[in-house]
Amino acid sequence: MRARLHFRSLESRILTLFMLLIVAVQVIGLLVIQRGIESNARAAIAQELTNGSKVFRRLLDQNAQSLRFGARLLARDTAFVAAIGNNDETDRATIESALANHGRRIKASASMLVSAERTISATTSEVQAAGLKKLVLGMLDQAEASDGANGIGIVDRYPYQVVVMPVKAPIVIGWIVMTFPIDRQIADEMRNISALHTSIVTRDSKGQWLPVGSTFPVPVATELVQHMESAKPGPDGAFEVELADGLYSARRLAIGEDAGQGVSVVLARSFDEAIAEYSRLERWLLGLTVAGIVISASVSVVTAKRIAQPIRELVSVAKRLEKGDYKGQIEFVREDEIGTLAHAFDSMREGIARREQEIRRLAYWDTLTNLPNRAQFVVHLETSIADARKRESSVFVLMMDLDRFKHVNDVMGHTFGDALLRQVAERLQLTLTSRRNTSAQVARLGGDEFAVLLPNCDLQLAQLVARELLASLETPLSLDDQMVDIGAGVGIAGYPLHGDGAEQLMSLAEVAMYTAKQRTEGAVVYDAVFDQSSAQSLSLLTELRNAIERNEFRLFVQPKISLATGKAVGAEALVRWVHPERGNVFPDQFIPFAEQTGFIRVLTRWMMEQSAILSHELASQGIHLKLSVNLSTRDLMDQDLPAKFADVLARHQLGPSAFCLEITESAIMDDPVRAQQTLERLHLMGMDLSIDDFGTGYSSLAYLKRLPVNELKIDKSFVLNMEHDTGDAKIVRSTIDLGHNMGLRVVAEGIESEAVWRLLVLMGCDQAQGYFMSRPIPASGLAQWIRQWQPPDGLAEDPVASAAK
Repeated sequence: MRARLHFRSLESRILTLFMLLIVAVQVIGLLVIQRGIESNARAAIAQELTNGSKVFRRLLDQNAQSLRFGARLLARDTAFVAAIGNNDETDRATIESALANHGRRIKASASMLVSAERTISATTSEVQAAGLKKLVLGMLDQAEASDGANGIGIVDRYPYQVVVMPVKAPIVIGWIVMTFPIDRQIADEMRNISALHTSIVTRDSKGQWLPVGSTFPVPVATELVQHMESAKPGPDGAFEVELADGLYSARRLAIGEDAGQGVSVVLARSFDEAIAEYSRLERWLLGLTVAGIVISASVSVVTAKRIAQPIRELVSVAKRLEKGDYKGQIEFVREDEIGTLAHAFDSMREGIARREQEIRRLAYWDTLTNLPNRAQFVVHLETSIADARKRESSVFVLMMDLDRFKHVNDVMGHTFGDALLRQVAERLQLTLTSRRNTSAQVARLGGDEFAVLLPNCDLQLAQLVARELLASLETPLSLDDQMVDIGAGVGIAGYPLHGDGAEQLMSLAEVAMYTAKQRTEGAVVYDAVFDQSSAQSLSLLTELRNAIERNEFRLFVQPKISLATGKAVGAEALVRWVHPERGNVFPDQFIPFAEQTGFIRVLTRWMMEQSAILSHELASQGIHLKLSVNLSTRDLMDQDLPAKFADVLARHQLGPSAFCLEITESAIMDDPVRAQQTLERLHLMGMDLSIDDFGTGYSSLAYLKRLPVNELKIDKSFVLNMEHDTGDAKIVRSTIDLGHNMGLRVVAEGIESEAVWRLLVLMGCDQAQGYFMSRPIPASGLAQWIRQWQPPDGLAEDPVASAAK
């Protein structure tokens, strides 16, 4: 195990990598050089063989010229010509003597005289005369016409160079014939000139080859002939042959034919000899390679240790950081990248320490008032409830919402409003610390909402503290020479009187707070009658919580269609509740209650989660739609909403552009400033924003134009009857023009007929949804619906391809 870990260390990996690279480069270099040497050697040998063929032919021509010159001297000898003309027995001896003497001088193997009657009248070799007779007689006419001729003849499988020269006095009275053997002598001469091994071979009428003269030893020459018979030479006659003393590249050159027999010369070049001059270079390269590997290995070891040792020290520092030890400084006195890395580690240590402290503060403290935020308040409330459960005591929560704060923000601005919130926080803290019960804790939940935790407190004391807090706010606040009257509504709920959980107590206290604000009664203790249907509403809240845990909610969707192309481009996400006892519970029966109790935030988070799952599944099928999710007033007041959405997107690997968040005009106008802050943060994330049910609220167009929205949805109340109501049609047309002038996408909902569809197309509306296209369907059936959807005539394009785009 230790050896395995050591091999996996950075030092060993660096060394291994360096060594592999060096060896690979050196080996590849050697192979490339060796391949180059071999390629060059083959090219050089091929060129040598080509040149050798030319040289050998030139050598034969030179020999022929020499023979013709010697024969011409004899043919023009006066005494010789006279002897031929006399043609008696005495002159015949003279002719034979002249042929023999002249042949020896020019080293001819045989000399002969052909008479004017074309018969061989004299010869120095009867054997050659008989063997060459046919060839010689066939050359007489050419010799007479060209003042001489030469050719190749074969006698007893031995080749001869034959020269025929006419004897004129002044007409042709005969022909002199001289023969020259093509044997080892010419092969040696060729070897001396070109350094090529030369073999003279003849082929009989049966195709059998015989070496008659070679620079090779006889056994090697015989082996060459045997290989030559089975070799398949290329177009240029070249072939490779493995002989006893090595590999040769050879070329056969045919030099003559005689009576079905042939004579050729085989030129051969040894590969070993051709690359001999490169062998020392290869040895030098091999030596340099080995030396380079040894030197590089040594340098690699030193380099690996220099890199790995400080990194090991930095690893130990990182482990200390992992355990939360940020105290020890990192000290490396180095000027290279390792020193820079060490300095960066030290800066990171200090930065992490600061950020952890800041994160802890931001996670549990409100930056504006320096009070605990909602998260910390919930933690303290859960701890207090657990402690009260052990002691059998009670805990109360006061939830407070300021009156007229929205008006102050709109008139005086956000800076003034922030300063006002800080003064309210100071006044609440001062009021609580003035009491003997110093365990009370105040927190800012968000916006203008505050909460007070009263552990070990009964109902009477909670009501008393609430009255004192309200009284402290009755005194006007002074800011920038401005006197501001501000009040509050306070809701009271406690454990175990009203609920047994932190979230439940806060929800009930919030219900009581809104009741207090509606009745302008100051402080109100929670009562079940405040909820719709009293006890039924209480059970409904519990059932809503259980519905999440038991997965009773179902995601439905209603497709959104592009009116220009008839293609599905999006879908609105809707929720349905399948109750185990009540059956299907319609949204109108539980959504308002969820908004009232604050449970809508949990439901919105569920909707976003399920929509993200659906979007991911559709994308895996090549279908890309923009899913619309509705936000409530409570959602817009949630400062953590953007972070929650970002977490969902990250977990499902989706981009913000996959969603469009729909907000009603009424939700925006309940608190325009806070709503705009939340919307701007969502817009910066890259999410599309849509104003839902446009035209049914009381929003100001001057304010709406400042919102970072991308889409307007015309309420279905204007769309349903626009085919028959010209007033509705005018409103829809004006809204479409307004949206386009503001650079927004316009969506009409509530389309229930093809006539309305075509009216909206004529008006230039961008998208639509309604029963004409599809009622809300289960999310699992959306992909199948897209494949089956067919738009009205004239807009029938492939919906699946459209959705995939």
